[in-house]
Amino acid sequence: MNKSIIITGGAGFIGSHVVRRFVNSYPNYQIINLDKLTYAGNLMNLSDVEQHPNYRFVKGDITDAVFIDQLFEKEQPDAVIHLAAESHVDRSISNPLEFVITNVLGTVNLLNAARKHWAGKFDKTRFYHVSTDEVYGTLGEGTELFTETTAYDPHSPYSASKASSDHFVRAYHDTYGIDSVISNCSNNYGSHHFPEKLIPLAIHNIKNNKPIPVYGKGENVRDWLWVDDHARAIDTIFHQAKAGSTYNIGGHNEWKNIDLIRLLCRIMDQKLGRDTGNSEQLITFVTDRAGHDLRYAIDATKLKNELGWEPSLQFEEGLEITVDWYLANENWLNEVTSGNYQAYYQEQYAKR
Repeated sequence: MNKSIIITGGAGFIGSHVVRRFVNSYPNYQIINLDKLTYAGNLMNLSDVEQHPNYRFVKGDITDAVFIDQLFEKEQPDAVIHLAAESHVDRSISNPLEFVITNVLGTVNLLNAARKHWAGKFDKTRFYHVSTDEVYGTLGEGTELFTETTAYDPHSPYSASKASSDHFVRAYHDTYGIDSVISNCSNNYGSHHFPEKLIPLAIHNIKNNKPIPVYGKGENVRDWLWVDDHARAIDTIFHQAKAGSTYNIGGHNEWKNIDLIRLLCRIMDQKLGRDTGNSEQLITFVTDRAGHDLRYAIDATKLKNELGWEPSLQFEEGLEITVDWYLANENWLNEVTSGNYQAYYQEQYAKR
């Protein structure tokens, strides 16, 4: 069955993995990668699929309502998989309005275009909103898990903006009948991750013998999921979920930040031929983030029981694969941190 799918934020970390999966798995789908190419969006993430006949890149901004309407008019998409978002909590604390504009207004612009251009065919179209477990707030140190019915209790400007966008997606389903689905995912790790986030930052700093910053005492707990498993879950939900449904996606894999960093140090010592314990000396505790949630943990039982998805990798295995990728792709890391990927965009697309 032929489909035309707009994937927003497709040049980012998770988005690029979703684009790659759909381009490679569904040659009869036309995949339109819509990305603004902000600091975390990098077309080099998709250099392996950019020549595929069922892939196209469109540079654009979801906060531009006129542009989004024209894009729908031109492309006549059958579906949207919406990942474009400002996603770094620290950045949201210093500039909350930017997160409101992109994550809330940008989502509503897409919904308005979908409502207009899909009128009369909501049963043949789909709006998939990819969200975060941070909308649920924080958990205590016990065994409680976030489920799909956990009440929203966001604490950071980032999580508040994502919670708001979730509500709008549900409201457009309930009010106008748009076929929408939502997934809320735990922390992702893997290749092509912009090095402001914990794991790629730590790998980069360990390799270069720089301090590894760890918030507070490193006691915050996160549930980690391999990004390829997340892309596979998005594929599954997109194709199988009922309209109006929500699924949590998690790795059943809770780690305290400090324990994760120590494991990463041991792996890096081994990979770099250093004495065991060498990299741990780089750990540097820094003042905790404002409003830092103690613990996130996802219950993905519904996704497993209803749609048959579960994680494929144990964390230690996935982390080792991730380390190997960063060590083998030092050029990628240097390019994204130097801004040279803007020149790459000019060469690949602007001159066409």
